[in-house]
Amino acid sequence: MSETAAALQPPARVLVIGGRGNFGARICARLAREENIQLIIGGRDKTRCESFAAELKNAVHPVKAAALDVTRGDIAERIDAIAPDIVIHTSGPFQEQGYAVAEACIAAGSHYIDLADARDFVVNIKALDEAAQDAGVAVISGASSVPCLSAAVIEAYEKKFKLLRGVDYGISTAQETNRGAATTAAVLSYAGRPFTILKNSEEKTVYGWQNLRFHKYPDYGSRALGNCDIPDLSLFPKYFPQLENIRFGAGTESLFLHVGLWTLSFLPRVKLIQSLAPLTGILLKAARLFDRFGTGKSAFHMKLSGRDWDGEDLKITFYLLAGSGDGPEIPCVPAVLLAKRLAAGKTAENAPAAGAYPCLGLITLEDYLAALDNLDIRHFDDRNML
Repeated sequence: MSETAAALQPPARVLVIGGRGNFGARICARLAREENIQLIIGGRDKTRCESFAAELKNAVHPVKAAALDVTRGDIAERIDAIAPDIVIHTSGPFQEQGYAVAEACIAAGSHYIDLADARDFVVNIKALDEAAQDAGVAVISGASSVPCLSAAVIEAYEKKFKLLRGVDYGISTAQETNRGAATTAAVLSYAGRPFTILKNSEEKTVYGWQNLRFHKYPDYGSRALGNCDIPDLSLFPKYFPQLENIRFGAGTESLFLHVGLWTLSFLPRVKLIQSLAPLTGILLKAARLFDRFGTGKSAFHMKLSGRDWDGEDLKITFYLLAGSGDGPEIPCVPAVLLAKRLAAGKTAENAPAAGAYPCLGLITLEDYLAALDNLDIRHFDDRNML
């Protein structure tokens, strides 16, 4: 399509569900600046969505607001009435959700993107593949740090290895970063509960937020990590079949808070309670009491290990270090990039195909990092091989 023809096309209507939330607000701020996007902020309270829309001073087009609630039974009717071209679903936690929003998008002929990090939710999105293809829409799940960024890092480095055997990676959140209730509830839902990881080419049962360990980040010091149940643990053994070991952990900047949750995780493990999720509100309030002792520094790392092309052992650790509270921008990048590609139309370079699938192999590490250039985020590896 020529630039003249593109200019005559009406902007794509992009609905961000949960657009006032921790991640949704950041996505909205980015998309509002796009010439070919008409942003619609969706949430339970339309008045609050309108107030937030008015705060987006750099918006190219007037930002609209819409009332909808993913927990209600009328989500299909609401999406059909709003008539978006693209829907970005940020309202977690996804661990307990079904595919009502994605199915409503397919029925309405809208593309769908979510930021889910729930293992089963992302893996099983392929159940909607036939319906999505018939409707000619893309249904993409897991457009976030995992599995999108983690897969992009592996793809960027795997050619450095003759045999890539293992990845061990993690995310450490800044204490000053706004902690969304949905993200916290997601972690608490599997804390102390069993799930499997790949160890020595076999499945091994571990428990959420346990296996307490530490990683020393350049300039930031040691941060505690614990087991997290993420889509990668099911997706990567098939997507990267050479891997023999896959382990992921997450942690808080505050050691006290991390160890506190580690201690609480034994309650569901020994079955004194079913889940820590009902404690989300209380634990969030407690965590905020420690903000004065923390910073705005978040971190992502991935240790890749195997053999190089000379048959020698090779280990590389990749880092993303975020300051100034910019860490939550990292998981927002995939949804923004994919929405921009979809808004550009089917003929756009790297336009996502119709179908339902996890967010793997859609964004290169180069493109991902370029989208972070204007933020207080730096990236490097300990071998200077990127």
